[in-house]
Formats: sequence, C-alpha cells, structure tokens
Amino acid sequence: MDYFCHNNALVESKQIGKGTRIWAFVHILPGAKIGTDCNICDHVFIENDVIIGDRVTIKCGVQIWDGLRIEDDVFIGPNVTFTNDLFPRSKHYEEKFSQSYIKKNASIGANATILAGKTVGNNSMVGAGSVVTNDVPPNAIVMGNPARITGYVSASFPMQQHPESILDQKPRIVSQSEITGVRFYQLPVIADMCGRLSFAEYGQYLPFVPKRYFLIFDVPSQEVRGAHAHKELQEFLVCVKGSCSVMVDNGELREEYILNTPESALYIPPMVWAVQYKYTRDAILMVLASDIYDPDDYIRDYDQFIAMLKKT
Repeated sequence: MDYFCHNNALVESKQIGKGTRIWAFVHILPGAKIGTDCNICDHVFIENDVIIGDRVTIKCGVQIWDGLRIEDDVFIGPNVTFTNDLFPRSKHYEEKFSQSYIKKNASIGANATILAGKTVGNNSMVGAGSVVTNDVPPNAIVMGNPARITGYVSASFPMQQHPESILDQKPRIVSQSEITGVRFYQLPVIADMCGRLSFAEYGQYLPFVPKRYFLIFDVPSQEVRGAHAHKELQEFLVCVKGSCSVMVDNGELREEYILNTPESALYIPPMVWAVQYKYTRDAILMVLASDIYDPDDYIRDYDQFIAMLKKT
C-alpha cells in the first residue's frame, strides 16, 4: 500500500493513488477512484460511482455521492453538501444518478450546497454557505442563496478616471489594459445650458465602422450577460444609462471595468472573453458591433476558448 490510511478508516476501494492520506472515520466504497496526493479528512464518506483527481483536499464532514466527478487540485471545505437527485424519495433507487463536475483548481467553501447535475468551473470559488443552483462559470466567484456571481478570481481593476464636465473635451484612453487590444475610453463631451452630449465617430474615436448595434436593458441586477468571445467581431460598449461591470479575460489575465456614464466606453477586440454583470435596474448597455450577427463567430465554451488561444 503506497498511501496512508488511518487505523480507524474503512477503505474498500483498491484504486487509491500514491501519496494520498486518508484520516480517521473515513469510509470509501469499492468502486471509488481516487488520485495521487489527495488529503481526505475525518468523517468523509465516498460512494462507488465517484472519480476524484490528483491533489484534491476534502475537509471533514463531507459526503461524496454517486455521480460526482472531481478534477485535479480541487479544495472542498468542511461540511460541504453534494446532492445527486433533485427529486429524492425514500426507498426509491435511481438506476443512474445525475453527474456533477467540480473542475480543476475550483474551491468550495464550508457548508456550501451543490445541487445535482451542476458544474463548478475551472479555477472558480464558491463562498461559504452558498447554495449552487446553476453552473458556475470558470474563474467566477459566487456567493449567496441562490449563489450569484460577485466577482472573478484574480481580476484587476485598472484605474478609471471619471470624465470631467469640460466643454469640447478631447477623447482619450484613460487606462492602459494589460490585455492586448482592450481599451477604456473617455469620450468627448459637449455641455451647455440645454444639457450634455457625448459622441464617438469612426477615424477618431471608434476603431471600426459599426454594422450593427444592440441594446441590453431590464436585466435583473444579479444576472450575467455575455460570457463568450468572438473569433473576428469587435465591440464598442457604452452604458448610456445606469451602470454595469464588464470582465475581460485573455486566458491568463482578468480585468474588470465599470461602465456608469455615457461619457465612457470600452473597446473589446476579437479573442477576448467578456462577461457583463452587476447591472443596475435602470441600466441600458449599448453595444456597437463591427459586423452583422453570425452565430458561428461566437465562442461560448471557455475551455474551447482556451484551446483556440493555445493554437494561435
């Protein structure tokens, strides 16, 4: 045996990886597969149809039910609850239970609950006590009941200068993004006794000639929009009313921008993953696009996005 097993643990599985440590009062059923260098703490129960990757930490008081797939480098906090049946009944046994996936490097805080059939994405974090009722996107931080996205892991907040009320103000880039091609603009403003006017035009302020525009509005403040990248399309975003946040991601870095005035704009080039969230109830986001709608130009799966970046 090339793994550690406490004298008070019951391990029936023969598929335990090298260097794994199994502590007191753990019970692992015969069909479970557990990788190398895992740490399984006291009072953990693991059923048969379970696959656990390498370097996984499972803290005390966790039950891993049939259908769970836990990838490498995952952290599961104390008393996390997993489910595998959305409609359980006493003495009713399913032939096959819902599969849930906890992807690489994800962390789940103490006392969180993960409903059956959900995916917790790569590198994401679930806050303590949260109830996950929907899939968690890669790199997202979710909290609450039901769990909602409150931020993104390792996202930086580039300095954004608030536009001043200056007549005929010249447009300028007001933050230098670490993500190639992304630009945050302060647009020109014309102000007089009748009000304020902000604008952009191709050749000076707009980096492309728009062929389409769309408006996003009436978004519940906790909902997420976007969550995709484009192969060729360019976008120019202006929140003409209210406020929203935009997270941009190049596969290595993440930055978050706040759009809360029609005097500011964010340019997003192709092959940058973008998510809009934290909408205020009155928010109206205008998006100018460099081409007409083409569903084949969208990349909606983050793993596919990362794979395409590696190829290029």
